[in-house]
Formats: sequence, structure tokens, C-alpha cells
Amino acid sequence: MKNIYKSTAVIIASSAIMSISNSVVARDYIDVVGSSTVYPFATVVAETFGKKTGGKTPKIESTGSGGGMKLFCAGNGISTPDITNASRRIKLSEYNKCQKNGVKDIIEVMIGFDGIAIANSKQGPAFNLTRRELFLALAKQVPNDQAGELIDNPYTKWSDINPALPNTKIEVLGPPPTSGTRDAFAELALQGGCFTYDWIKQIKKDSKTAKKSGDKSLASQLKKKYKTICHSIREDGSYVEVGENDNLIVEKLRANPKALGVFGFSFLDQNSDVVKGAVIDGVKIDFEAIADGSYPISRPLYFYVKKSHVGKVPGIKEFIAEFTSEDAWGEDGYLTDKGLIPLSDDARQKMSDSANGLAPLKMQ
Repeated sequence: MKNIYKSTAVIIASSAIMSISNSVVARDYIDVVGSSTVYPFATVVAETFGKKTGGKTPKIESTGSGGGMKLFCAGNGISTPDITNASRRIKLSEYNKCQKNGVKDIIEVMIGFDGIAIANSKQGPAFNLTRRELFLALAKQVPNDQAGELIDNPYTKWSDINPALPNTKIEVLGPPPTSGTRDAFAELALQGGCFTYDWIKQIKKDSKTAKKSGDKSLASQLKKKYKTICHSIREDGSYVEVGENDNLIVEKLRANPKALGVFGFSFLDQNSDVVKGAVIDGVKIDFEAIADGSYPISRPLYFYVKKSHVGKVPGIKEFIAEFTSEDAWGEDGYLTDKGLIPLSDDARQKMSDSANGLAPLKMQ
């Protein structure tokens, strides 16, 4: 009889512990991580959501796109984030990791566009740069005069690359590898300049040809080769990783007028009294140039939602609805005042229907 009472007591105690555990784990607020570029937009939406609904304002953390994806894809439990922001599209490797860890249904929402600014203090010299010059300034290795040969980057001053550029030390402050801005900068700016060399661009063409012919191994080798050339940033102090806080870069540019910084257009727009953007490939960075695609270093912005958390964490559907409302992301919405470049009318409608319909992303 004593054993029966003892077993019953253990069961009751275990149930009580589980109940307490569940109450501790359950959340009454939305947990958002990810991109520092999307952070200011998500923060404004979160504040508006809180005021409109009367619910708890979502917690927004700036972890960088890569860091956010790592947290988001770690698992499907309520202890993991509900949403991650990204300043580039989710990678197939990240999507597969999510799937492996039980994060099966992911809702993708493209919210608009942003340009990557190459900026310096308003007290510093004006910069009129090409993507080729950016590549030559920051690449770990650069092409020699002989096609097919690479040498360690010899340039120390901007004027070493082009006499028309300022005779100042190459010093660029930017985000770390975990940042979506860093990914986009490497893809759009550095690779764009890298491919002005025909022999390097040919490596990419050969990679595509190998892939079409079924030689996946060769295609992978060639892809790795051109990405190593185009995306590897020098480590001799010319590029300084500042972290995920874009406001910190702005402050450092204020203190050092000779340095350049890399961050999203929204931060340039919000700090236009302190910093100015460089002209890239003859195009000045502004709202119109990003919207019409003429500014060469621009990219789409996203956030991703775990469908399985909808209904478990209160307010997720309402948060999506607020973010995709015309009041927020429309042409005259409050996010455009913060520097977001909106999608076209048709694109916004399609994305809104997909997001609010909780349609899961399918990647191959």
C-alpha cells in the first residue's frame, strides 16, 4: 500500500513539475531575431502592433541575418524564436537545416528593398567609386597584369587604385560574416567588381556549363573558386569588422572622417546630417535609384515565420497583418519614412495574400 501511495505521489509531483515547466516555457510575446538592417523596420511595426492590439510589444533582437537563421532553425520549440529578419534570402543550406531540426513550414515575407550605402563623414572627401575599385580596395587577392594570376592585395591608399580618388588610407568599417549586409555587399559590390575581369567571369560561366552537363563536382569546384576570389576580404586592417550595430559604424565615421562605412540605406537616410553616401558606378544612392534598380548595390529584405508557432504564441498573425498593411509598407506607409523602398503594388498584394494566408515556402 505504501508503494502505491509513493507511486501516486511521484505521478502527482511529476505532473505538477510539468505544469510549472509548461507555464514557464509558454510565452505571451512574439520573439524576433535577425538582420540589423531590418531591425529598425521591425521595431516600428512592433511598437505600432503593441499600441493597436493592446498586447505585449514583440521583442526584437539584432543578431545579424546569419545569426538569426541559426537561432530560428535550431528547433521548433517555444524556446526558439518565432520570426527571423533577413537582409538576404534564406540560403538552401539554412532551409535544409530548419527542415532537419523540425522547422518544416516556414512563411517567407519579402517586405521591400534596401540599398547598401558606402558612406563617410560629411566632413570627409567625396567618393565617386566603381565596383571594380571597391573590389581592388578590399579583396584579399587581386588580379595581376597576367590573366589568371592573383597577388596579395598591394593597395594601401585609394589613390593607389585610381589617382583621381582621395590620397587617404583604405579603411572601411563594415559588418561581420554573420551579417546579411556583408553577404549582399560581397555578392553585389565585390563580385560585381570582380566580374569586370573577363577571365574571372568565365569561371562562373564554366561552372554553369558543368552543372548543365551533369558534372556537379566540377561545377562545385569552379563555383568555390570564383567565390573565393571575389568574396574573400583582406585581413590586414583595411577592412574593420565593427559588429552588427550599424549605429556604431555611423558614430565611428563621425569620429574618423577619413574612413568609409558599409550599412543599409535606411541608416544613411536617418543620419544624413552626419554621413553622406558615395556615388557608385556613376549613380548616387537615393530612394528613387534603389526603387528603379539603377543603384547597383541594392537588395530585397525579408522576414521568416514559423507556421507551427502561430496559435501557440499570441499575436503572430496580427503582427504579419500589420507588417504587410498598406499603412506600414505601402508607398505612403510609415516604413517608407524610415527608408524602406516598397515593392510594386502588384508584388505587395501577392506577398500580402501569401503571408496572411500562411503559405509555406518550398525550396529545392
